[in-house]
Amino acid sequence: MGILKRAISADASAVAMAVDTTDIVSEIEKIHKTSAVTTAALGRLTTAASMIGYSLKNKDDSVTLRLDGKGPSGALIAVSDYMGNVKSYIQNPVVEIPLNKHGKLDVAGAVGRDGTLSVIKDIGLKEPYSGMIPLVSGEIAEDVAAYFASSEQVPTVCGLGVLVNPDLSVNCAGGYLIQLLPFASDAVIDQIEKNVNSLKSVTQMMSDGITMDELVLKLLDGLEPNLLDEANVEYRCDCSTDRVSRALISLGKEELDSMIAENESKGKDTEVQCHFCNKIYSFSNADLKKLMKQM
Repeated sequence: MGILKRAISADASAVAMAVDTTDIVSEIEKIHKTSAVTTAALGRLTTAASMIGYSLKNKDDSVTLRLDGKGPSGALIAVSDYMGNVKSYIQNPVVEIPLNKHGKLDVAGAVGRDGTLSVIKDIGLKEPYSGMIPLVSGEIAEDVAAYFASSEQVPTVCGLGVLVNPDLSVNCAGGYLIQLLPFASDAVIDQIEKNVNSLKSVTQMMSDGITMDELVLKLLDGLEPNLLDEANVEYRCDCSTDRVSRALISLGKEELDSMIAENESKGKDTEVQCHFCNKIYSFSNADLKKLMKQM
């Protein structure tokens, strides 16, 4: 289970979050059997989703981040509820490419740079709010910050990191997010820039033993910050037989008829696998016929 901390400046013009997602990204590697670079990529996107989700207001709210940079990893999806609990999926979990010019995992090379980042917020409106931007770098943190600046006009600084061990296990993972309100003064902006420029990478700070309390206060150093709240966050898939049943119903009578015919010809049930947790749901012909009656 991860820990998320949030702090606010004394004048309430700047809010910062920091989250340790080591356990979450370890679960991602376990479920999706990702290679090192895709663990880093999906871990970064999922970490960002957790922080954005925690900014939502209502218990039924959720946010989905979808990144498709036309790279070998294919599309990446991360979903968070309003408490920062997340689930995620990657189209191609195993990608093997050389390290980048800095000798680090080449996340941008894996996800690609010629594509888009979409953010879809389901906040109880008639239609979900959706924003999309062209990718800035494919490194994900810069793309998240660019999304907020472009689509929501919120000045944002984002840092994300995942350190993968040689055996593909996750050493540490986490991130931070700083956002300014419209009334933030130039002095506040200058102080935050100074703070961010003094930081080491997320994974280096975590390897050095920094706590999320220390990190979130460090982000707002010089602005008399106060800890606002905290949350325990985890990888949590909310799939269920009922959800899968509704998805099958949405396919329509013709598609269900085709499934029934295929089951009869092959002598087996229809199986549906959740993309987020790999759980398999089995439906017999009798089950499918019951679903058809609900149409």
